[in-house]
Amino acid sequence: MLDSFDPETPRPSDADVAALPNQAPLAAARPAAGPAAVGRDRRAGAAQSPLALLIDEIDYGLVLLTEEAQVVHINHLARVELEEGHPLELDGRQLQARQASDELQLRDALNGAARRGRRGLLKLGGPEQIAMVSVVPLGQPGVGEPSIALIFGKRQVCEELSVQAFARVHRLTTAETRVLTALCAGARVREVAERNGVETSTVRSQISSIRAKTGAQSIAALVRQVAVLPPLVGALRMN
Repeated sequence: MLDSFDPETPRPSDADVAALPNQAPLAAARPAAGPAAVGRDRRAGAAQSPLALLIDEIDYGLVLLTEEAQVVHINHLARVELEEGHPLELDGRQLQARQASDELQLRDALNGAARRGRRGLLKLGGPEQIAMVSVVPLGQPGVGEPSIALIFGKRQVCEELSVQAFARVHRLTTAETRVLTALCAGARVREVAERNGVETSTVRSQISSIRAKTGAQSIAALVRQVAVLPPLVGALRMN
């Protein structure tokens, strides 16, 4: 389900959506709901277009907006990231940067995408939180109302739900799953041992077992297998 804006802010009309070039109309914006309500709506088969449902299942934050940074649609993951301190933020329907230097980057990128069809990659934020955002023009420059997609970078290499699903498919034990989760988070063998209160030799034995079950030739290859899994974010929100 596509997240909506606050009730007091203007919502995009059907005409606004229809005017976007080469875009199938998405589901109309609705009042924001918590995770439990979202799950109920999905299980109840709430009226939503397949494209709207697809966008919400993608394991990346996605925002569709105009050259003036007016947001037309935003998926669930993007809204969560914006609410958790992302360098970009929403002010009603307006997307803006928290820092002035980032705002200049954003405006220049949107202008280039809308008027020249220029794709780009933005590096936003400061030392404490750096976010990479792709800027993708939609449609042809000068044809119809320009629209632009912003695609947020992933916050971590392997999502927890993907790790759990991978572990079930390969019949990993509970202890092996904990080891795999730690490895996917970038922990070293010694760190994994300290976290789990075991010897490093035990962790190495568990890693050998995981590699045997998954066919991975190395820890890097093992993590890569999990990192390229299809997204499972929708199922996570329903729990």
